[in-house]
Amino acid sequence: MLENAVQETKVVVLPDGRLSHADAARFLGRSAKTLADWHRLGKGPKSRMVGGRRFYQLDDLTAFAQGVAA
Repeated sequence: MLENAVQETKVVVLPDGRLSHADAARFLGRSAKTLADWHRLGKGPKSRMVGGRRFYQLDDLTAFAQGVAA
C-alpha cells in the first residue's frame, strides 16, 4: 500500500488563470454537477460568468481546496 499517494489530474488553465466549469470540478476532484449544486446553494469557490459560461480562477480554487475560501 502506498502512503501519501498523489493522483495527477490534467486540467486546462487559460493564460489569465481561468478554468472552465469542467476543469474546475476535475481540479477539486468533484463532479461538475456538485460544483453547479454548490453554486446554486451559495457555497463553493467563487466563479464568474464570461460570455455566458462559468469560469473559476485557479487562485480561488486553490484557496477553497485548502479551506481558506475567501
